Amino acid sequence: MSTETHPSAAEPTHAAHSDHAFAEAEAAASAATAGTLDLLQADLERFRDLALRSQADFENYRKRSIREREDAVKYANFSLVEKLVPVLDSFELGLQAAKANEAATPIVSGMEMVRRQLEDVLQQFGVEGMDATGQPFDPNLHEAVAQEPSEEVPEGSVVRQLRKGYRLRDRLVRAALVVVSGGSAH
Repeated sequence: MSTETHPSAAEPTHAAHSDHAFAEAEAAASAATAGTLDLLQADLERFRDLALRSQADFENYRKRSIREREDAVKYANFSLVEKLVPVLDSFELGLQAAKANEAATPIVSGMEMVRRQLEDVLQQFGVEGMDATGQPFDPNLHEAVAQEPSEEVPEGSVVRQLRKGYRLRDRLVRAALVVVSGGSAH
């Protein structure tokens, strides 16, 4: 007799069962891998979004820092100019008083030269005086202290300036003190 062994009927069932279990395990692993892949993909998207937001926030911060630094340099002299403007007013009053005295002609010409030099220096640093006379009243630039009728100046415009206004570049240092026309007296 031969010693060959023939597979019994139980063995193919066991092999089929083993193949089925393997397929189920493989499917479960594949599902787990797909679930993990989905989670990883969601994390990737979240981190990508976070990175983009952080990059945008940093770019905004950088631009704001540059703008603030430029403004700090641009307006560094603001408080000095603010304190110097009343001195310039007093100088103007002294010059007007000196002009009233005929004997002070050499003093007047010297004071006018000093005033021009002071104005030139202020202009070099971006300070400019604003003449409001005849201009339409602007509450952002003018401070009205009175209103009076005027035949020559239209209603709502400045009749005369009592105190000059000043700007440092595009920022108001001091508003002009003005009298505004109320229109004709008729």
